[in-house]
Amino acid sequence: MTAWEPIATTEPSATAPSPAAAPVALPAHDVLRAAPEGAPPPTALVFASPHSGDIYPEDMMAAARLTADAIRGSEDAHVDRIIEGAPALGAAVIRARLARAYIDLNRDPWELDPAMFSDELPDFAQGRSARVAAGLGAIARVVAEGRPIYARKLTFAEAKARIDLAHRPYHDALDRLLAAARSTHGVAILVDWHSMPAAAARGQRARGGGPCDIVLGDRFGAACSPRLTALVERELESMGYRVARNAPYAGGYTTEHYGRPARRTHALQIEINRALYMNEATREPTEGLARLTADAARLTQALADLDVSSLR
Repeated sequence: MTAWEPIATTEPSATAPSPAAAPVALPAHDVLRAAPEGAPPPTALVFASPHSGDIYPEDMMAAARLTADAIRGSEDAHVDRIIEGAPALGAAVIRARLARAYIDLNRDPWELDPAMFSDELPDFAQGRSARVAAGLGAIARVVAEGRPIYARKLTFAEAKARIDLAHRPYHDALDRLLAAARSTHGVAILVDWHSMPAAAARGQRARGGGPCDIVLGDRFGAACSPRLTALVERELESMGYRVARNAPYAGGYTTEHYGRPARRTHALQIEINRALYMNEATREPTEGLARLTADAARLTQALADLDVSSLR
């Protein structure tokens, strides 16, 4: 049995709203379970898609200089569709509904850029990371091409509202899914699914040569058992994909925050070349989406069959 579990009490409308008119009351994320809520999960697997959301709330667009369509290039479009069959194979899935540019769920929530705000941020919220410097903190300042998103400066109250609405509930739900997996199976395996621009893929050589199709990020071995990374790499290569490790993506906040093998949680980030399944200019899926979806199911089955007691 599977069931979508919205975090908010307001149900989504039957007809999807246009990105620029989406109300904040919509659920910020969904959970697709592999078993009814409260029942033991059938496997240790938890899949996450933090960047596939495509809803742009009114409060964001009222402050923006760009249209929602101009911002959409930052989305990991269709990644949630690639893994939508995972619950039938025993993996729970959590996916964002709100756009990455509204609040990035793969960042520390307080990784904020002081230059974006009209008031002074608390010390704990003054991000000083390379991501913030590039304009890609928890609330993005620019789109990938470097164009500013906002027509005015935001306030700290606006940032906190986004964190309370979307970031905190998402990670609370993810925490619960991982805790349930550990309680039942003694270990949890988190796979964080993303997509990357074709240009980034072309700039990285795969292990077997040529530009990579998929990048596996395990924080250079710190976030999960080497056995897990090797299994995923082997399965993907057997399907014909060119795989690289940890470059140009070693794993973001989710992988780093949750990947604690000594505490029985293994986290691995998977980045997929968008050219494999979509037209990057139009964001429309191509025939490659069906192949990737089928191959993701094969990988999920291989992970479900893994003897988790072998992970160290």
